[in-house]
Amino acid sequence: MPTTDGNGDRGIPDWAIDLYSSYGSPNLSMHGDVYVGPLIGRKSGLRKDDIVEMVIDARSVRTDQPNVVRGMLISTGRSSIDILDENGHFRSFSRDVIVEIKLVAHMRPQYIDDDELLFFEREDMRRRTSVSEQAERKADGHDDSHVWG
Repeated sequence: MPTTDGNGDRGIPDWAIDLYSSYGSPNLSMHGDVYVGPLIGRKSGLRKDDIVEMVIDARSVRTDQPNVVRGMLISTGRSSIDILDENGHFRSFSRDVIVEIKLVAHMRPQYIDDDELLFFEREDMRRRTSVSEQAERKADGHDDSHVWG
C-alpha cells in the first residue's frame, strides 16, 4: 500500500520509502510534470534523482532474477541508464534491454529550474576544461603555462 510524503502528495510505494527519506523527504507536489497549458510552462521527462521502476527484457536477466528494477535514477547516457537500486546497489543498464520505465516520483525540480544542478554543471565544465588543458600539457611534454601571450 503506497504511503504519502506527509504533504498530501501522491503515494510513495513501500520499496521507495527509504530512498525518499534519505533524500530528505521533499514536497513532491513542487516537482510534478505539467502536460497541458502554454508550451513554455510544460514540464515532463526523466530527471536526475527521480525514483523509477524499470522493466528489463526477460531475456537479459538470469532466470532466478526478477526483470523489474526499482531505484533512484543516477544518470542517463546515450546508451545506458544508471540507478541506485532499492537495496542501495549501483546498477547500470543498456538502453537496449529496457522495456519500460515508470516514473514513481520526481525528487528534483525541472532541469532549467534546478539551481543546484545548473551550478554543478558549470563547475563540472570548468573542472573538465582544466583537466583537459593539463592533459594536453603533459602529452606535449612541456608546460608553458607560465608564458604570457
